[in-house]
Amino acid sequence: MFDTLSDKLQATLSGLGRSGRLDEEAVSKAMREIRLALLEADVNFEVAQEFTASVKERALGQDVLRSLTPGQQVVKIVHDELTTLMGSGDSRLAFGRPPTVILLAGLQGSGKTTAAAKLALLLRREGKRPGLVACDLQRPAAVDQLEQLGRQVQMPVFALDRKDPVNAARLGLDAARREGLDVVILDTAGRLHVDEELMAELEEVAKATKPTNVLLVLDAMTGQEAVNVATSFQQRVAFDGVILTKLDGDARGGAALSVKAVTGRPVKLASVGERLDQLEYFHPDRMASRILGMGDVLTLIEKAESAVAEDEQAEMEKRIRAGEFTFDDYLASYRMLRRMGSFQSVLKLMPGGLGKQLQGVDLDERQLARAEAIVLSMTPQERRMPHLISTPRRRRIAAGSGTSLEEVNRLMAARKQMAKMMKQVSKGKMPTMPGMPPPGRR
Repeated sequence: MFDTLSDKLQATLSGLGRSGRLDEEAVSKAMREIRLALLEADVNFEVAQEFTASVKERALGQDVLRSLTPGQQVVKIVHDELTTLMGSGDSRLAFGRPPTVILLAGLQGSGKTTAAAKLALLLRREGKRPGLVACDLQRPAAVDQLEQLGRQVQMPVFALDRKDPVNAARLGLDAARREGLDVVILDTAGRLHVDEELMAELEEVAKATKPTNVLLVLDAMTGQEAVNVATSFQQRVAFDGVILTKLDGDARGGAALSVKAVTGRPVKLASVGERLDQLEYFHPDRMASRILGMGDVLTLIEKAESAVAEDEQAEMEKRIRAGEFTFDDYLASYRMLRRMGSFQSVLKLMPGGLGKQLQGVDLDERQLARAEAIVLSMTPQERRMPHLISTPRRRRIAAGSGTSLEEVNRLMAARKQMAKMMKQVSKGKMPTMPGMPPPGRR
C-alpha cells in the first residue's frame, strides 16, 4: 500500500535534504512534484492543492529557512501535514452500555461481510464478547457467507429473519442480549450503487437498533470513487468513521488520504490482508511515517506481542539469557514470525531505510518452509540436543524432509551461528555477524 506515492515523496524530499539551504524556488518545485504524486495516487484535487499550499507556507517560514537542516525540517512538516490530512487524534471505536451495536454500511463488493468477521475477531482479542447479525437479505448467499465466516472465527451468527432486515436486526440484538454478548455487529445490505431504497433500509435498521458506531466500509482499490461514495452516504446516513478494505492491494492510497478531508470522518480501521486476523486500527501518524520511509516501530512491536504468548516469551527469554538456541527454539521463532504476517510486510515496518534495503534481499519463504520440514523430521531429542545429529542422522533427516544433505548441513551451521550469537548476548556483548569485524575494530 502507498508504494508508488511513498517512492515519489521520498525521492522529492531527499532532493530537498541534499540542499544546503532552501529558497522559494526549490520549495515551489518540490511542492509541484508532491502535488503531481498525490494526484497520481488518486487523491482528491482540492485536497492535494490545500495540502501542498499548507506545506509550502510552513516550509517558507523563518524557523525552517534559518535551520541548519532545512531539508529535515520540511520532511517533518510533510509528516505532520500527512497526519492531519488522514485524521490526527484518537479514532478508536466508542463503547457504551452493553451490548454496543456497530452497524456496517457500504456498497456491494466493498468487502463488508468479511470486514464484519474481521472486526469481530479483533474485538474478541481485546477481551470483548462479540456476535454477528445477518441483515443483508439482498445479496444471494450473503447470510450463508456470514455464517461460514462465523464458524471460521468461532463467533455466534444470528440470522433469525430472512425476509425483513429490520426485524432480523431487532431479533438478532435481542438474542445477543440474552446470551450476554457485549458487542453486536450488524452486516447490512449493499447495492451496486447508492440508491433511495438502500438509504431508507439503513435508516430503518439504525432506528430499530440505535447503533453506537456506524462504520462505512469502502474499497480502497476504487480510489477517488470510494470518496464519492462516502460523500453520497454522508448526505443521508450519519456515519462515525470508515473501514478501508483491500488497502494492501492499493499501491496508490488516494482513498485513505482523501476521505477524512472530504467527509470530516476518520478512517478507523484498515484491512491489510486477506486473512481474517488482518484488520488493524488505522493510526494516521504511523501511516505517515510509513509513507515517508520512516518505518512503523510501534506496529511492529504490537505485531510481535500478539504473535507470541506470554509463557512462550518468558521461556524464550530464559533460554536466550542462558545462551541456548535449540531447534525447538528455531521452530518457535519461525512460527512466531509467520503469525506476524509475510516477511515482506514486516520488513516495511522497519525504520531508517533498513526495511527498504532488506526488501531487496531474496527472502524466499518457501526455503524457510523447507527448513521447517527439516526440523520437523528430527526426533524430539535431536531438536533439544543438536550435537547428537551425526552424518547418518543428517542423511535420515534429509530423506524424511524431502531435502538434500547440503540443505541439512546449512541449517545445522546456521543454528550453530545463532547459538553463538545468543551466548554473546547472554554475556552482554554485541553479537558479530559473519564477515563483519568485531565492534571497535576497522
